[in-house]
Parts: sequence; structure tokens; C-alpha cells
Amino acid sequence: MEGFEKFINGLTTSFTSVLDISFRPEDYIAIDLSETNEELNKIDISSPWKFSEFINDYLKNTGKKVAFGGYSEVRKLYKRSQLFENLEGSRDVHLGMDFWAPAYTGVLAVLGGKIHSFKDNTNFGDYGPTLILEHSLAGEKFYSLYGHLSRNSLEKIKEGEKVKQGEKIAELGTAEENGDYAPHLHFQVIGHLHDKIGDFPGVASRRDLDFYLRNCPNPELLLKINKPER
Repeated sequence: MEGFEKFINGLTTSFTSVLDISFRPEDYIAIDLSETNEELNKIDISSPWKFSEFINDYLKNTGKKVAFGGYSEVRKLYKRSQLFENLEGSRDVHLGMDFWAPAYTGVLAVLGGKIHSFKDNTNFGDYGPTLILEHSLAGEKFYSLYGHLSRNSLEKIKEGEKVKQGEKIAELGTAEENGDYAPHLHFQVIGHLHDKIGDFPGVASRRDLDFYLRNCPNPELLLKINKPER
């Protein structure tokens, strides 16, 4: 484990909530949304409504409340938007973790810090309302990004405002406001923002992947959803 990853891993010792505090580790289940999942070929993944049905059926059939996963996952989902196309090729590798749950589910600050910036990223297939927290812990400064929020989440907050670990900071948005996705949270840990304000790439091209994976370690290092309780 490299330095930044080891540092992030050491900030928590057990399961740490990013959604409503009522959810426990046993309420979460991993989901495969990669290009290799043939079940996704049976639905119109470009439709947030069909995708919501797929997620809801998965949760119902498994008896769980939150589907999660997606770090470094290669996805076909982004082919529907020009946002992920450029002269160098497609961006299709996911850099954060997604948490699929009902709209308006509460979003919690995973760590204490302050509001660095926020923005409604309104491009089709983008984050929609997005919040970035700045953390200064053990002499290190880094950031966490919360995307696909409700627009109400951005209405009464201010840059520089302090937040406590576990404090409700936002809610999940609907497809109409979250970039046209089934309701979910995109949560990402970022070492260096490189002067970005209220935004940072959440999907990378394979050409740039090494850089982004070093700068954006697996959020599971913080959340420890799969770590057995002692």
C-alpha cells in the first residue's frame, strides 16, 4: 500500500457511514456495473428510469437497502454522453464509489473538515449538484467529493463552512437534477484538486488512469464497508 493510500486507510478503524446513519454494513451489497456484466445488456442503460428499475429489483431480490461499488470499474454507461469523449479517446473508468439508494437519502460527511467549493454541473451525464470538502488531518490536506446531489443541498451552504464527521451535508438528487442518472451518490477521495472548483473528473481515460488512481485512492479504505466488525 502506497503512502497516500496508507494514510487514508489509517483515518478510520471500522465501518464509516456516507449515507443515512440508519444504514448498517449488512444493509449494503456490492453491485457489478462493469462492461463485462451481461445483465446490463438486457436493459436500456441510457434511461435513468430503466436503470432505477434494475437497481430496485436487485435490492429487492437481495433484501438489501444500498447497492455500492464501482471503483476503477470500466463502464459502458458513459458512451451515451459526449462529456466523456475527447480527441484522446473515451473516458470510461470510474474513479469513485457509487451508492445507489432512493432519492433524498441523507448524505453524511465521512470526515470532519470544511466546505471547499460546490457547483451544479449541469452537462448531460455530469455530476449535477456537487459538493467538495477539504480535510486537514495529521498534517495532510486532501479532499472528498460528493456528486449527484439534490439542488436543495446547495442552497444554504457557504464555502469555508465547517462540517463535523457524520454530519448530514446533502441529499441524493433525482434524475431530473443529478445529471440524468438513477439516484445515487458518487463519493471520491482526492489528493490534489489541481485548482478545480466544485468539480473534478470522476471518470478517467485508460491513458490517464495511473495518474488518477494514485490521486484518487479507493474510498473503501475510508468507509470499510467490507471490514468485519470486531
